[in-house]
Amino acid sequence: MDKDVSGNALKRGWFTRFLDSVEWLGNLLPHPVTLFAVLALLMILLSGLFGAMGVSVPDPRPSAAEGATIEAVSLLNGDGLRRILENLVPNFVNFAPLGVVLVAMLGVGIAEKSGLLSAVVRGIVLTAPRHVVTVAIVFAGVISNTAGEMGYVVLIPLSGAVFLALGRHPLAGMAAAFAGVSGGYSANLLIGTIDPLLAGITQEAARLIDPSYEVDATANWYFMAASTFVITIVGALVTTYIVEPKLGAYDDSQADPSVLDSRTMETITPLEHKALRRAGLAALGVFALMALLALPEGAPLRDPVSGNSGPFFRSIVAFILVFFLVTGVAYGRVTGSMRNDRDVIDAMASAISTLGLYIVLVFFAAQFVAFFGWSNLGIITAVTGSEFLIEAQLTGPIVFLFFIAMCAIVNLMIGSASAQWAVTAPVFVPMLMLIGYSPELIQAAYRIGDSVTNIITPMMSYFGLILAWASRYNRQIGIGTLIAIMLPYTIFFFIFWVTLFYVWVFALGLPVGPGTGTYYPG
Repeated sequence: MDKDVSGNALKRGWFTRFLDSVEWLGNLLPHPVTLFAVLALLMILLSGLFGAMGVSVPDPRPSAAEGATIEAVSLLNGDGLRRILENLVPNFVNFAPLGVVLVAMLGVGIAEKSGLLSAVVRGIVLTAPRHVVTVAIVFAGVISNTAGEMGYVVLIPLSGAVFLALGRHPLAGMAAAFAGVSGGYSANLLIGTIDPLLAGITQEAARLIDPSYEVDATANWYFMAASTFVITIVGALVTTYIVEPKLGAYDDSQADPSVLDSRTMETITPLEHKALRRAGLAALGVFALMALLALPEGAPLRDPVSGNSGPFFRSIVAFILVFFLVTGVAYGRVTGSMRNDRDVIDAMASAISTLGLYIVLVFFAAQFVAFFGWSNLGIITAVTGSEFLIEAQLTGPIVFLFFIAMCAIVNLMIGSASAQWAVTAPVFVPMLMLIGYSPELIQAAYRIGDSVTNIITPMMSYFGLILAWASRYNRQIGIGTLIAIMLPYTIFFFIFWVTLFYVWVFALGLPVGPGTGTYYPG
């Protein structure tokens, strides 16, 4: 039986025991690397089976010709073997999160080695109340979605260090950040890169019914801004009252010794204060450069045709590297931890060396994801699920409960928000428009389902990275443990986010975004 720090037995309720069962079942799975290798092999066999059976579904995409179908593609033949062998390396090196993580970690490593991150963490934990830290981490996670991958590669590991320094379980801190970044993926106070992407897909799907229909990038802004506060509150409460009690007191015997240094709670020295001020000035300089490159009319990081800030958001990883490099060096020059270029290079090399497990995992995960896409089995599964709801002929507001649930389930298999929506939007947007609902409302409902299961599916691009981060605090952690930690967020995010949707739209009659309505007038 687990005990608290005083040695008293902890009472474990039915929900905690349920999570323990999920963890136990999940951990019966092999090591994540082995699991992805087995899944990749299984995908080859399944593609051969379904290809031989001639499994196919109607192609719902707007660009498809009339009567076109999507067929299962076999990889269990000569063509498949050649495709697998020829693309083994490209699958790995072109796996999107890999480059993002490696580049960002070059900068983060400098900030960590210089002592900047340690000083910032100590500054936070010595001044912030216990529960305010939890709220701040979840909120920061949600807001970080505007900056793309920054939440995954910076905030989540930093949150583990913050909780460890507070004497709390570091995996709870990482879970809170992961819940905000990925579980609250579509909630934000600001318009991010995903908004125009989804709006474009929705617009193309809506034009199957109304060729002149337009969907703006701000289509869901009001509802997603309100969702930010709901996700923050629910995420903080789940962390405090469910996840932390389940994890219990932290046992650091399974931790990587290098991460335990973050427990130091020494007061920041005058020299560190001076270094932090220098790093702050450096940060302001980087922000000024970013503003100069992105804000003025005709700025280099604005699209020369549309004038939007797409190029800036697509460059955010480069700015993460520059930000941490500049601030880390500025801090280290004052404290003496970064005396020359060799110190900077050593810090970069040290950061990359901590990602060994992640790189191995990515190799096999990239093959599985590629095989899954080549076989068309993911698309076939999504379309089949869509057709099931269409045949149910639901027309009232209750249809959105089934729609959101279906999107959440499909998201377990197709981790990309845009990829999933590209497949399901041409089916559901026209269908729900024909029974009277606006495309903007349909898109808002989709974004709930797409977000809440991000944190429990290994198909999510950064799931392997989170597992690698967590293994630094517990070398024995498995997929089942991580899923069990994150499952309460999925459950409560789904309940409260769906409730907000129905209250916002059908009880209060509020628009989900500027100039949008609940119903389609056509």
